[in-house]
Amino acid sequence: MITKEEIEQLISRLEKLEEEKSDVAQSITDTFAEAKIKGYDVKILKQLLKLRKLDEEKRIQQEEELETYKAALGMR
Repeated sequence: MITKEEIEQLISRLEKLEEEKSDVAQSITDTFAEAKIKGYDVKILKQLLKLRKLDEEKRIQQEEELETYKAALGMR
């Protein structure tokens, strides 16, 4: 059975988490802005973040495939 207290607790936790998520998103935005001011390419930083999430084998495979596609298109 659903109780009023249980729903209130769940909603309260979710609201707090949503607020924390918003704070984290703002911190990420601020950090990218700081990096840009320092001369870093934000697009490259985002690519690096994606690559670091991959395990090494998967990353190497993707890099090899990218090189194959670039070669097929006559790109360096």
